[in-house]
Amino acid sequence: MRDLKQLVKAYDVRGVVPDQWDENLSRAFGAAFVQVTGASAIVVGHDMRPSSPSLSRAFAEGASGYGADVVLIGLCSTDQLYYASGSLDLPGAMFTASHNPAEYNGIKLCRAGAAPVGQDTGLSEIRELVESWTAADGTVTVPARDVAPGALSEQDTLRGYADHLLGLVDLTAIRPLKVAVDAGNGMGGHTVPTVFDGLPIELVPMYFELDGTFPNHEANPLDPKNLVDLQAKVREVGADLGLAFDGDADRCFVVDERGEPVSPSAITALVAAREIARARAAGEAEPTIIHNLITSWTVPEVVRELGGKPVRTRVGHSFIKQEMAVTDAVFGGEHSAHYYFRDFWRADTGMLAALHVLAALGGQPGTLSALTAEYDRYAASGEINSTVADQAARTAAVRAAYAVEGTEVDELDGLTVAGPDWWFNLRASNTEPLLRLNVEAKDPARMAELRDGVLAIVRA
Repeated sequence: MRDLKQLVKAYDVRGVVPDQWDENLSRAFGAAFVQVTGASAIVVGHDMRPSSPSLSRAFAEGASGYGADVVLIGLCSTDQLYYASGSLDLPGAMFTASHNPAEYNGIKLCRAGAAPVGQDTGLSEIRELVESWTAADGTVTVPARDVAPGALSEQDTLRGYADHLLGLVDLTAIRPLKVAVDAGNGMGGHTVPTVFDGLPIELVPMYFELDGTFPNHEANPLDPKNLVDLQAKVREVGADLGLAFDGDADRCFVVDERGEPVSPSAITALVAAREIARARAAGEAEPTIIHNLITSWTVPEVVRELGGKPVRTRVGHSFIKQEMAVTDAVFGGEHSAHYYFRDFWRADTGMLAALHVLAALGGQPGTLSALTAEYDRYAASGEINSTVADQAARTAAVRAAYAVEGTEVDELDGLTVAGPDWWFNLRASNTEPLLRLNVEAKDPARMAELRDGVLAIVRA
């Protein structure tokens, strides 16, 4: 039996095309998805990568062959697929490799209402089923099923997606804003023009041409080098802010009027403040906000100050969405610029977070840097990766050095050690021989001291 563990990750399918997978394997995934979920109908969308149309079509054919009707929504962002899954109440498949290089592609799967499908919620069963249909030489044979093929239809959901988002944030009274947007040749170039249409925004578009070969830069704004063009454009045109989307446009990064990046933790705190206010106005006594353990201490501080309840989780969208369902949280944010909203089926949408930023900035006369200053209370290292031979041994060495009297230690996700005005987290990668370090402290000097001290042990 073929081993697909390198292709099927914890939360999605992702690999090189055609070396690791192709249309035949995609067709098998479509059939397996229907069998495991029991779906009678599904919705399928794809990004702008050269391999996406054929892979998504093959998946749809596999699903149809196993009796499911398939609604094809064509080019879309990942959060647009979530909108379709939620509004149509159908399981969904989004073909994208997000910010990965052009030769990659993948599938993000969800159940009806945009509920996530991961290893513990169906993805491992899908993988095992496809493995059982795959011969040692890689030939995939999907067993025939005695059912009538499902129908394939097409539907445009872009306008509905835009209207839904605009119904969740009041932008009617904002002042005119000049906004530079770097789509990175990804799906932001498809969604932004429709969402921003009719708003008092002077849009300065960058790399809106859909091109899955990414001719200008990687569509990964988490890497600072991919923000350089946007930062320069904001300064050049005197924009009020800049927005950068990743390849499938489910994450959004923000740059202020000086061209300086605004941390995702600050955006999490800003949006949390707005969602708490809205929920309290609607009668919720103590709205819950989810944040992962690598977001800034600022986030829970702001949430408590405004009468909300912060809940800390592990890193990863499945943990965030699960905790949101359990607590009925109104909003959740991660350090990686994933933002989750109860009113968006608890799914992540960078576009909705961006609209909240526009509403907050456009509703007052000041600058974005002034607006976000209150949400930037600590000095942070950002995530630093180190290649190590023995993750456990290096983590134990760090624990021995820093988990001393007067500190708090937990292992919710990796090793977290906290002092009176500082903390750090050291996590092992699940897929690579890496340790990931995040450090935060009240002042830059203390942060640098901690960062350098921990890294010296990690890299010894």
